[in-house]
Parts: sequence; C-alpha cells; structure tokens
Amino acid sequence: MNKPLQEDLDSLERIIQLVSGQGLNYLKALHTRYTTADIRIPGQGALPQKGGGSIAALQLFNQRWESAMVAASGPRYWGFVTGGTTPAAIAGDWLATVYDQNTQTAKGEGDLSAAIELETIGLLRELLNLPECFLGGFVTGATMSNFTCLAVARQWLGNQQGTDIAKQGITQQLPVLTATPHSSSVKSLAMLGMGSGNIITVNTLQPNREAIDIRDLEAKIRALNGQPFILISSAGTVNTVDYDDFAAIAALRSHYNFWWHIDAAFGGFAILSETHQHLLKDWEQADSITVDCHKWLNVPYESAVFLIREQHRLLQVTAFQNSNAPYLGDPLESFNYLNLLPENSRRLKALPAWFTLMAYGRDGYKQIIEESIRLAQIFGAFVASRPELQLLAPVRLNTVCFTLTAGNAERVAAFLSALNQTGKVFMTPTLYKDQPGIRATFVNFRTTEADVELVKALILRLLPHYK
Repeated sequence: MNKPLQEDLDSLERIIQLVSGQGLNYLKALHTRYTTADIRIPGQGALPQKGGGSIAALQLFNQRWESAMVAASGPRYWGFVTGGTTPAAIAGDWLATVYDQNTQTAKGEGDLSAAIELETIGLLRELLNLPECFLGGFVTGATMSNFTCLAVARQWLGNQQGTDIAKQGITQQLPVLTATPHSSSVKSLAMLGMGSGNIITVNTLQPNREAIDIRDLEAKIRALNGQPFILISSAGTVNTVDYDDFAAIAALRSHYNFWWHIDAAFGGFAILSETHQHLLKDWEQADSITVDCHKWLNVPYESAVFLIREQHRLLQVTAFQNSNAPYLGDPLESFNYLNLLPENSRRLKALPAWFTLMAYGRDGYKQIIEESIRLAQIFGAFVASRPELQLLAPVRLNTVCFTLTAGNAERVAAFLSALNQTGKVFMTPTLYKDQPGIRATFVNFRTTEADVELVKALILRLLPHYK
C-alpha cells in the first residue's frame, strides 16, 4: 500500500477528529461568517509526485481555500433558494459517505440501501400529503428531477403518437405548454431533444401574475386539435412564488389528453402551512412532481426527489432501463433504481433526508415553513414601507421580489453589489416583467427576526447613496 495512504489508515481517528473539529467550529461561527468571498483566488496548484497525507492536505486546504468558503448554509444567505443543513441532515450526510453504499436495489443484491430510499420517499409523501401511488427516487437537484419526470413524459407522449422514443428517437414535434417555467425545466427540454424553443407559451394572469391563465391554456389546447401534449405547471414560481390553479387544471383532464407535470421544487412544502396549503389543492392528480430537498427540507446540496405515478412505471423503465446489461437483471422483473432514473452510479442521497425527517417530524417542518413565511412577510412589509424601495409583486409565500423606486438596471445592480459586499447578507438579482430587481428568499431554519433586522439596518445605511 502507498505509504501516505497506509499512514492515513493508521491515523484515521486523528484525521476524523481534526475534520469534525474544523466542521464544528465552522458551524458554531456560521452566523458571523461572510456570505460573500472577497479574496484573491490562488493560482493553480501543482499535483504532487508524492502526497503528504490527509493532515497535510487539510493544512494546505486551510491555507489556500478555507477562507473562501462562504456561509451558504447560514441564516442570511437569501439567494438561490438555498436551505441550511439541520444537525440531523449533517449526521445523515456524513454517514452516507462513511457507509458509501451503491444504492440500487431493495432486496439485498449487494446492499439494500434502496430500501432506505423507498422508506424516505414514503416519509416525504406523508409530509407532503401525497398518495402512495407516487413512485419516487433521489437525484442531484431540481434540474435532474425535472429531467427525469419530463423524460417519462416524453416517453408517454411518444407512446400516444405510436413511437418508442427511447429506441427510435424523436420523429415528430412534441407539444409542451407552460407559462412561467423554471430554467431547469427549459434546460431539461433542451437536453431531452424536445427543444427549448418549441415551447408553446401560455399567457399569465393579469395584472402582475406569473400563473397560467386557464382560459388561454384551454384556447391553446383546442388549437392542438386533439393532439396529446405535456403541461408544465408551477407550484411556486422563482420570482414571486406564484401558483397555477391546480383545481382548474385537474378539471381539464376530463376533456383533454395530456401529461401533467408540476415543478414544486420548494413551493410544495407550503402544504405544511395552514394559511397556504390551499394553493396545492388537487396537486396530487398530477402525473409527475419535482421536489427539491436542499431547499426547504434543509439538507445538504445535491438532494432532490422525483415523484411519478406508479401507473407509468413501464414507461419509466422503458426510458431509463439498462437493456444491454444482463448482469443488472431484468428491468421489468425486479425493482432497481438503475432502470428508473438517469444515474447508474449513485450514493445514498436519501440518508440525510431520512435522518432529518425522523429527527424533527411533521411538527418540526411545519414550524420551519411557517417561520420562513412570517419572516418574508416582515421583510416585505419593510420594503413596502420605504419610499426608496418598491415591491415588484406581493409577498405570496417566502420570497420578496423588490427593486429601487428610482432604479435603473445599473443602479439596482450597484446597490445589490454593495449590499452583498458587506458580507452580512447575500441576495440574487432578477428580472421581473422587464424590471431589474432583487430577490430574497427565506428557507433556512437558522434565520431569525434578528437577522431580518440586521439586514434592514444595512439597507437603510446604503439607501442614501442610491437615490
């Protein structure tokens, strides 16, 4: 065995102590750590001929990169709809690495970690009040969840047209209708060969809405003259967390033939809010749903779930099966994630979610969701109270979309840059109805009203410079 590797193996307890101690120090100081990295990126490091072992590598990391690690899981990182990491989720994530399972089957052929994943999917279904008819699995994020769902939708649409797209490829245009899709859905359509430019855009409700205009949707459907299609709807748009009318869409199912996909990356968790759960009425009638766990579930990055009705399992297997690998078994005879999603190689992504759901339960997550909504309303009320600021849309859930009252694109960008450069908060730019804006999203379990007050004070200090 390589000498540094053998020495590391002999010193494994020491290595784990050092790394866990450093991680603990980071987490203890998370509320004070900068939200923006303001350092010069070091030059390209050279590959050593002989490595120095883990402790030397840790020291080198601390010298070169540690100070650039921002508080992305901290209480004032309000950009990209990024959640934090609960203590239980951290425990599950570390153990997922330690156990290093190849998560595929649930029957013990090699390992049975897929049984943990299936159980976790069941826990999520319970949390989200969804029926058992949804089969699910873990992928890296909303992009791959949307990709997985839309790949099966593509297979369904091809089947309606008499084509096995997985085998024969796309032979004719596949209609996709949507109003305000997330970029990951558009990207998925591009990767699936369906063409991001082939979307049939449905009008949104007016004024100042991002939700589908049901009357225009039905007009667009009628124009297809009975042709089956895919509908992508939103349970929480990115800018303003607007929801499509799922009850109205469900009613259309009795008259028209289409695959209904809901992107509920973070908005699906509104089901836990007594004041907002009505927004998801009838969403369980969809064919497929995207849910992102590294947002409001507060687990580490690279965690999302696809949920597809089990009645479509044959289509799902047809889309993803490893048909030329007999050592993997018959894809239709036994459950195997290898034949149900894009990745063949996959770690036990479900374990952090399993840990945190078991640790905090429905009541814990209900509190996180309701507190996030409350804090967004407080921050939104502050924006509305300032003559220098303007809400671009009502605060519907957990996102505040706003701008400077007298702000052109350059001034808004400069203000946001100055705000982020304080290192105390991080927000992201956006464009809403052709207006440059700023987006602040509340999903982190650590965020408190004191954090909101701190950010309000920062904004008040900066505003006189951007009139």
